[in-house]
Amino acid sequence: MTISSRAAATAFASLLLMGSVFAQTPAPAAKSDTKAPVVHTAASLECSKEADAKGLHGKERKKFRSECKKAAAEKK
Repeated sequence: MTISSRAAATAFASLLLMGSVFAQTPAPAAKSDTKAPVVHTAASLECSKEADAKGLHGKERKKFRSECKKAAAEKK
């Protein structure tokens, strides 16, 4: 086998293998937003309204709502 025929065979094999390099990968499956909707209890909504009225934000709001909902659960 001559050098030129080896070079031609190598070039042809390279072209065949390059097709797989440029092949498109499948698009990732779309994430479905099938999360269950959040249902707020009456106590949770009331505690949020109180926190709004007091102008609470961030950690203070979270702490207040947590304590408020626990107090509401104890009343039941």
